[in-house]
Amino acid sequence: MAPIKVNTVQVKDYLVKSNMKIIDYTINPYIGCPHACKYCYASYMRRFTNHDNEPWGSFIDIKLCDKQINTKKLHGKTVFIASVTDCYNPFEAKYCITRNVLSQLVGIDCNIIMVTKSSLILRDIEILKPLKSLKVGLSINTLYERFKNDMDRASSIKDRLNTLKTLYENNIYTFLFMSPIFPGITNYEEIINISKDYINEYWFENLNLRGDYKYRILKYINIKYPQLNDLYREIYIKSKNEYWQQLANEIEEYCINNLIKYSISFNHKELVKNK
Repeated sequence: MAPIKVNTVQVKDYLVKSNMKIIDYTINPYIGCPHACKYCYASYMRRFTNHDNEPWGSFIDIKLCDKQINTKKLHGKTVFIASVTDCYNPFEAKYCITRNVLSQLVGIDCNIIMVTKSSLILRDIEILKPLKSLKVGLSINTLYERFKNDMDRASSIKDRLNTLKTLYENNIYTFLFMSPIFPGITNYEEIINISKDYINEYWFENLNLRGDYKYRILKYINIKYPQLNDLYREIYIKSKNEYWQQLANEIEEYCINNLIKYSISFNHKELVKNK
């Protein structure tokens, strides 16, 4: 693997107003992400951050900010950390930008949602514990390390599950973000069964393919899972959404029958949503 190109950038504020329905503000301590997820929707950020010709996962900008977070405007609001990067990517171990941000939010009456793929978050567990209304999620869409390694350079699946368990044991609200669900590959029942004792809630999100990574993923399926070629062509070439409709119904029924708290976000108007 080639070395990651590291740069520092000065920003005016870590807080950014969000256009997502249930999120008021986002905080992204970094630009880019060395986890290099092959399906990452955030790769579109390259063209807005002077990285248009650099492969996703080959660069990271460390965001420096002299201004303290204006916590007064966060009361009663929801903050999402981080929406277009992983706030616990390996460079966080050195630069501690996320740790600094979290320390400013201690004692603030706001809802905080964090999603990561890294066990590095456990370094900050003593800062996380006193945060009010905190939800921490780890992204897991497989139990098989080989598939995971084909898709990203983040923590192992075993480490992610152990991280969720440790967070739960420290009275931190946990959710398992089953995202993105790969048709014919992600087994939601299998993942729930192995983790349900230490998960407060499950979030489900489908695999969306767009831009330059669409055909990379389809090529990968063609080589590694040729038996799924027809299914992926139906969904991603012919744009037929029946698979997601049926899966949403199955997940909803399974979660209701097993008293599992859940949220389904499959990004199609006709799909079953969490009631």
